[in-house]
Amino acid sequence: MSQVEESIEVNVPVRTVYDQWTQFETFPEFMGGVERIEQRTDTLTHWVTKVNGVQREFDAEVTEQIPDERVAWTTVGGDVKQAGVVTFHRLDATTTKVMLQMKFDPDGMAESVGDKLGFVKRQATADLERFKTFIEKRGIETGAWRGQV
Repeated sequence: MSQVEESIEVNVPVRTVYDQWTQFETFPEFMGGVERIEQRTDTLTHWVTKVNGVQREFDAEVTEQIPDERVAWTTVGGDVKQAGVVTFHRLDATTTKVMLQMKFDPDGMAESVGDKLGFVKRQATADLERFKTFIEKRGIETGAWRGQV
């Protein structure tokens, strides 16, 4: 398994940042390679991705969710193997630190080489930068799910 850890400071209150992160269907607006996400239940999402011409579909299940603190997930079934957690840290009334930790199992030679060359780490960094821009520009979340898992 490979691992990526990245973080970013966002100039938006923790509640707004967390609430936006629970809106999985908006992820394609700031995550490279994510074409579509369908929220199937409170804890199950279906992902369609396309990276370097390779399209994949898989399901991910939220395994832990604590409002304003964390969202953890793991893939279920299929060929894509990954798990992770995003945590939200209030730095002050208007600043939040978002920390991403993800473990994944590269599939095949191309993904293994891409991982060794730092592609996944760079992708995670770019996705967090785009999330920062997305939420700071809006200033408010597009929706929220405050349930706990």
